[in-house]
Amino acid sequence: MSNENGRFPLIANDRKRDVRTQFGALCWRRQGSIVQVLLITTRRTKRWVIPKGWPMGGETPAAAAAIEAFEEAGVEGIGSDTCLGIFSYTKEMEGDDLPCVVAVFPLRVTRKFKEWPEENERKRQWFSRKKAAAKVLEPELKRLIANFDPKTLT
Repeated sequence: MSNENGRFPLIANDRKRDVRTQFGALCWRRQGSIVQVLLITTRRTKRWVIPKGWPMGGETPAAAAAIEAFEEAGVEGIGSDTCLGIFSYTKEMEGDDLPCVVAVFPLRVTRKFKEWPEENERKRQWFSRKKAAAKVLEPELKRLIANFDPKTLT
């Protein structure tokens, strides 16, 4: 139904329910011929996820993902601006849940720190791609991890 000027009326926008964008790091390494993926636990529910967070002013998406990898998982490495794909999830927050879409960027881990900003809030663990995919809940993230092939990054 249109209004008097022929345009459709605007629907009130509940900003709290808008989809939010985050950037995540698929942290990986080779152990011999095996590609492993680093997962971390969430702070509250302790489920397995990849490091991820909000956009950061002045940083590219891949750089923001790498910063989150350091803060949440205590790793640094060689990143890529190639987005591997996206996955969606609902961020449970006090008062209201936020729908989020996460763009995932690969990060080949070259350094693992003994101490890092969120070490007391999370666990981190290396898994084979198959086991890592089985540990995460989000179907799109499961596929990204299971299908990840570092040879496609060159």
